Amino acid sequence: MVIEITDFSDPNLDVYARLTEAQLLNRFEPAKGMFIAESPKVIHRALDGGYQPVSLLMERKDIDGAAREVIARCGDIPVYTADEQLLAQLTGYHLTRGVLCAMRRSPLPDAVEIAKNAKRIAVLENVMNPTNVGAIFRSAAALGMDAVLLTPGCSDPLYRRSARVSMGTVFQIPWTFLPEDCTDWPGFLRNCGFKTAALALTDESVSIDDPQLAAEDRLALALGSEGDGLTEATIASCDYTVKIPMFHGVDSLNVAAASAVAFWELRRK
Repeated sequence: MVIEITDFSDPNLDVYARLTEAQLLNRFEPAKGMFIAESPKVIHRALDGGYQPVSLLMERKDIDGAAREVIARCGDIPVYTADEQLLAQLTGYHLTRGVLCAMRRSPLPDAVEIAKNAKRIAVLENVMNPTNVGAIFRSAAALGMDAVLLTPGCSDPLYRRSARVSMGTVFQIPWTFLPEDCTDWPGFLRNCGFKTAALALTDESVSIDDPQLAAEDRLALALGSEGDGLTEATIASCDYTVKIPMFHGVDSLNVAAASAVAFWELRRK
């Protein structure tokens, strides 16, 4: 159902231009939560992941172009459209990749269920930058991680920028948030049969290519926040503390870059 945009105050467009990420998340009524999938590739991966589309927004030229297959998969939902000049009046539209889809959030799985069938898990502790979260998910999916767990202080992987940077891999790799009361998540994962490794620079850190790490049957790798890294409590609670060897006086990598190196080294054999 193609709907030509004539009134930019139409509340159906709020989800694309006037509601914040926090409002879309709707923590008080999670069943009503939504997110925006951006670009045909990301939308296709969200649909493959079972997410329900609510409406689409795109330039008129994309209806029979870049979005044709997306529209065909989405069934009878509203397709809001106009030319580029008109859509640019919607806040932020000109920064997107042309085709947007409002989708309903699905209930998050339980962390125990995610851990049950995994061998390699990435744990993000208070990683707050959506770009970093998205990049870590892309590396996790590409480099052999089975799942991603996030502490409550992390940015939501379904925020528009995270999902876009991940190239839709947030819809391909299992993930969930750890419970608010799970203050000792290394202990939680140990009870699930995992050894835990904290990526941190300490005097006790072993190299990421230590054979003992690769030999672990089930391993969870912890990545910390952009500024402070992992908490001291987390480092102390993990079975290993590991580092990536550096050269030329460089002391560390951005958390997203470090994740790619670590995932490759510790990938499933």
